[in-house]
Amino acid sequence: MSIVVIGVNHRTAPIELLERVSLSGTDLSKAITGLVSRANIREAAVLSTCNRTEVVCVAERFHGAYADIRDFFCELGGLAPDELHQHLYSQHDEAAVSHLFEVAAGLESAVLGESEILGQVRGAWEMAQAEGGAKATLNLLFRHAIETGKRARTETSIGKHTASVSHAAVEMAHERLGGIAGRRVLVVGAGDMGEGIAVALVGAGATDITVINRTEARAAQLAQRVGGRIAPFSELGAALREADVLLTCTGSGTVIIDHELVVTARQQVTTALLVVDIAVPRDVASDVEQADNVTLLNLDDLRDWAARGLALRAAEAERVRSIVGEEVERFGLESTARQAAPLVAQLHEKADNVRLGELDRFSNRLASLDPAQRLAVEAVTKGIVAKLLHQMSVKLKDDAGSPQGERNAAAVRDLFDLG
Repeated sequence: MSIVVIGVNHRTAPIELLERVSLSGTDLSKAITGLVSRANIREAAVLSTCNRTEVVCVAERFHGAYADIRDFFCELGGLAPDELHQHLYSQHDEAAVSHLFEVAAGLESAVLGESEILGQVRGAWEMAQAEGGAKATLNLLFRHAIETGKRARTETSIGKHTASVSHAAVEMAHERLGGIAGRRVLVVGAGDMGEGIAVALVGAGATDITVINRTEARAAQLAQRVGGRIAPFSELGAALREADVLLTCTGSGTVIIDHELVVTARQQVTTALLVVDIAVPRDVASDVEQADNVTLLNLDDLRDWAARGLALRAAEAERVRSIVGEEVERFGLESTARQAAPLVAQLHEKADNVRLGELDRFSNRLASLDPAQRLAVEAVTKGIVAKLLHQMSVKLKDDAGSPQGERNAAAVRDLFDLG
């Protein structure tokens, strides 16, 4: 069996392709159950964010799993294999473990060290557990991934300053405009990303914030938190007319702001409008940038902007890579130790069956013992078995995964007839 990671991300694919393979909600649940039903996949989790969609799985055979997951992506995005192949990356075994740990630590994010990915990795794990996709191996793997992400952020400065896509979007807008203070800002979307944007806006000095969301109660809650106001979704056009800056991140899965809406809303408005769309799939149609006095930025622009700060965090990134290396090694040790656990349990079970059989064989001679004496016999015989098998059990666990460990395991199975 192998641990395998196969996917596409912001480094390997354009935003147009990422949109086509993005998953959320019930589609994500169905994807997991569909993957584990395939012949070569025993366990599976899917991590789908604005920067990536990747499958983490336990595979019977790597090449068979690769074909299954490639077909999954092709079906998901309506893509031909040749169209997908150049954008697809794959890792297996230790490289796959290292990749997931680097993702959780923020090393693979467009905004180096961003904090949102750790919650997204946890969410992918929880979804896989709920859908029966995560069992012993993936549970162990994701637990270590979460621990790696936490260590990266507590033991280094990788997550300081611009530590989320939402925060980075506001910083990019702030830089592009020469300041947010005094600007009329419209935030469309009141989910986690929208909340992150609104909070970052306040930190950047924004005092005139309008929030629009399909669920007005959620918009009202966010607006109250940041001292803003709300507008009904039906009045999006009117809100666009008044805005200097639009930041959008609804996760609706389809375009909600098109060229016609913007042109109609901005008739006879001569002031500039900066639009920052960080949703995947995008909320804003690409031809909106052709409207007069409108500048449209999306995740591609955000990645280019964030890349300038990579050199400043290079030293911290190296420290995080050291943590990832330590955690990969720790995972490997625990994983191999677990490989020996079934054999050790089988050995102890066989020995205990022999112990119980002998007690039963001498039951007539032991019949005169009172309950306290009987318990003493039980304790003594259990202790003898445990002590006899202790060193052997430790050796099996310590050497698991090595050639010596395989020889030891084979010898124990033969000597004790464990099959």
